[in-house]
Amino acid sequence: MGLFEGKKGLILGVANDNSIAWAIAKEIMDQGGVCGFTHLPDRPDDERKRNHRRVAQVIKDNNAAKFLIPLDVQNDENIAEVMQTTGEHFGKIDFLLHSIAFADREDLNKDTIRTSREGFKLAMDISAYSLLAVANAADSILADGASIATMTYFGGEKAVPGYNVMGICKAALDAAMRYLAYDLGPRGIRVNALSAGPIRTLAGRAAGVDEMLKMYEHMAPLCRNVTHEEVGKAGAYLLSDMSNGITGEILHVDGGYNMMGSPGRLLDQLK
Repeated sequence: MGLFEGKKGLILGVANDNSIAWAIAKEIMDQGGVCGFTHLPDRPDDERKRNHRRVAQVIKDNNAAKFLIPLDVQNDENIAEVMQTTGEHFGKIDFLLHSIAFADREDLNKDTIRTSREGFKLAMDISAYSLLAVANAADSILADGASIATMTYFGGEKAVPGYNVMGICKAALDAAMRYLAYDLGPRGIRVNALSAGPIRTLAGRAAGVDEMLKMYEHMAPLCRNVTHEEVGKAGAYLLSDMSNGITGEILHVDGGYNMMGSPGRLLDQLK
């Protein structure tokens, strides 16, 4: 019997087959779970519906993927519609994955001090507030004992040059995760965050992942980068009953990079 046998849930944030959200969802479905998926809304003038087609292509061969609908996390009515549809398909859900973040590239590429007011509000709304908005809308369909997981990054805990305004958003997301863990704790609902090391994804490319991959390989105690599969298994763990005693935590899947207090073996390269 799989770890998610009889479990149902909602996956927010798959963009393509390199998405961390897909790695997690695939592990869940391989372990017997069933999932509903959302995608970024397509522009009205996009006759090809690129966002829908991209995610549909990823999930099309998996019978455990039950539906795919658009989600605009800046639109409360749309969030409510998504939760209503999820409830119609599944009744109560056992897990919810939030893997959503965005900052305007123009702001992301600036020093943090130069971040525009509008860019800051946009990034914070989509990357941090959306977790609160989604959890609030899902409250009535979350089963007692359900699990929520969100995707964060080490740049919300420490200053990571180049991560800039997104680091501030991740710090806010981490705090939101902890307060949600407190709010939902009486129902046995757990809320945690997964902090992956650099991985080649759409979001990762925007944050300069290639340079980070080289640095992590030299600094991490495991002397390598992590894989999509490893992050997928860790995310599934947080959403499963195997982590029932854990809430309000950040689980780092980065080969141990986050615990280093010095450049470690990278110093050998500087001699």
